[in-house]
Amino acid sequence: MQDAVLAMLAKEPTHGYDLHARLRRSLGPLGEAMNRGQIYVTLARLEKAGLVVCERADGLPERPERKVYALTPAGQQRVAAWLAEVGWPKPDLAEFHLKLTAAAAARLADPVELVAAQRRELLRRLGEAQRAALAEPAGSGAGLLLEGVVLRLQADLRWLDACERAWSKIDDEVEGE
Repeated sequence: MQDAVLAMLAKEPTHGYDLHARLRRSLGPLGEAMNRGQIYVTLARLEKAGLVVCERADGLPERPERKVYALTPAGQQRVAAWLAEVGWPKPDLAEFHLKLTAAAAARLADPVELVAAQRRELLRRLGEAQRAALAEPAGSGAGLLLEGVVLRLQADLRWLDACERAWSKIDDEVEGE
């Protein structure tokens, strides 16, 4: 969650309410359960870590002062590191989706290239798992575990194919405008 919040701040400084709304929009039905307070706790932690700064900004008459959060240089570095990171065996689909959405919105990276980097890593790990599975004796417990790893990697690769198709279509629509 912290990295997704930081990446959304890379587009522009904003307040917690807007971040919450953007995260919920990005996640669709999966974001409905997201508690607004979670965003403010996350922002406080990021501020304490020196990754964001908070300033008071003029607001609407009913809310005269709002806290607006912006990235620090350390926050910008963390976003860049997060975008370059390929995560497996803990691929969190929602987090990866937010990475793609935030990267596109703030023009930090090409989502199709992020998908390609993730695919390369999964293909490398799939090859390792398949070789290890072939080396295991038939019927061994480790062989069954390795079969599960292979199946999981194959499913994740199919999902990445769907991501690439969707983001390529979005890129084509943007270029056609």
